[in-house]
Amino acid sequence: MKKYLVLLLSLSFSFPIFSTTYYVSNNGSDSYNGESVDSSFATLQHAANTVMAGDSVLVLTGDYQGFDLRGVDGTESNPIVFMALGDSVRITDNNPRTNDGINLEGPDWVEINGFTVTGVPRNGIRLVGAEHITIKNNTCLNNSRGIFTGFVEYAVIENNLCAYSWDEHGIYHSNSGDHPIIRFNTCHNNNGCGIHMNGDSSMGGDGLITDALVEGNIIYGNGTAGGSGINCDGVADSKIFNNLIYDNHASGISLYRIDSYDGSYNTKVYNNTIINAEDDGRWCVNIGLSSEADTVYNNILITFHYWRGSISIHDESLTDFYSDYNIVLDRMSIDGGDSRINLSEWQALGYDTHSILADSMHHIFADWENGDYHLLPTSQAVDSGTSVVSVFVTYDLDGVSRPIGSGYDIGAYEYNPSGTNIPDETENNPCKILIKDNFVIFDNLNPNQTIEIFDIKGALIHKSGNITSLTYIYNIENLKSGIYFWHLNNSQGNEVKGKIILAR
Repeated sequence: MKKYLVLLLSLSFSFPIFSTTYYVSNNGSDSYNGESVDSSFATLQHAANTVMAGDSVLVLTGDYQGFDLRGVDGTESNPIVFMALGDSVRITDNNPRTNDGINLEGPDWVEINGFTVTGVPRNGIRLVGAEHITIKNNTCLNNSRGIFTGFVEYAVIENNLCAYSWDEHGIYHSNSGDHPIIRFNTCHNNNGCGIHMNGDSSMGGDGLITDALVEGNIIYGNGTAGGSGINCDGVADSKIFNNLIYDNHASGISLYRIDSYDGSYNTKVYNNTIINAEDDGRWCVNIGLSSEADTVYNNILITFHYWRGSISIHDESLTDFYSDYNIVLDRMSIDGGDSRINLSEWQALGYDTHSILADSMHHIFADWENGDYHLLPTSQAVDSGTSVVSVFVTYDLDGVSRPIGSGYDIGAYEYNPSGTNIPDETENNPCKILIKDNFVIFDNLNPNQTIEIFDIKGALIHKSGNITSLTYIYNIENLKSGIYFWHLNNSQGNEVKGKIILAR
């Protein structure tokens, strides 16, 4: 069976006439034109010096020096894409200009997909002064930091692995970069935080990160030098949900103000599972100065530390603070962790009136000692949460629809008796795409739709008739490696568009 790598984007494409797909391989030469595998470039930097809006760079298996991209932008309809092909495309040396593996300074609408960056002196992947950058499916190992951003608006950082950063954090989003999406990443055994976000007022800008979405991340073993699983210095009007945070050596989720214009206010902390380490674990949720109007619902908040507990909040941040429907320990603090009160005293202040004292870990989780924090069918977390979170929590860490049963479950996982994922169906993603053998399978279609396939230059290469079934199958046996686009149209004139990258 042939293997295909596929990238599907729900974007509106206006197809470029002169866009080009370039290839890079260890057998190439920068004197070649780069437009096929047999005439590929040898270096990523030469490709970076060549690309224009709408171009894609496909990189074959091998070890490479990194690259520095600046002075060129993609657009929403014609992004610049760097994509690794195969299972082992490694950047093992920093780029020719900075100490980072991949460095982007200034370009907008760029995607970096599928690279392994290991052992570089500074950041595995660095983004500065840009907008609409997507960093996905990359692995950053044994670098000073994993992924770093500075003054980047609308960053999307998803499905990356960032581990063993020897100086600081797995993912570090900084410098007033608003609207970041940080989701489905795994960050473990980094010296600092798993994910750190910092408004950095001392560096200019407005000193705040607003409208952050941090969801579905798995974060463990971080923080031997301090920090949190998810650290938020000046992260406001944001959402943090469905994260699994365990065995970290400092705090779980921290909302505060140190080097930011204001605190982490009006932030929703929903349906996270936080289990802190025994010897040096701190508070599960730590809310510091100037962080009013935060909400903490449907979380499992357990630490193995002998003295610290579930929630610590500074008394100046109690204004409009809401916390309830959590599984907690009998240890809380209203003075920033200097002293403790028990759950009854905490509830007398109006907090966590529906929350539950934690049962034995063996009674809550399937196999927590081996890192499995799925719920047991008899877990106290099942059906014990609140539906208030349903405004944006409609699935769990596995993609299982919420709720199942009579109510929302507490924590990152919804107990699913069928044992299989139930994907969330939304109007924004009505069509499911699968590539298998020599076929593209369009599933979950509506009646009276048509599908068009275009090549990289925008030429129509296939058009279906009126589709009356739920599934349509297109034979791609004769298509060459490269980038193709699909349009799905209905009788009302609405359309969904996407991109397919084939590498055979």
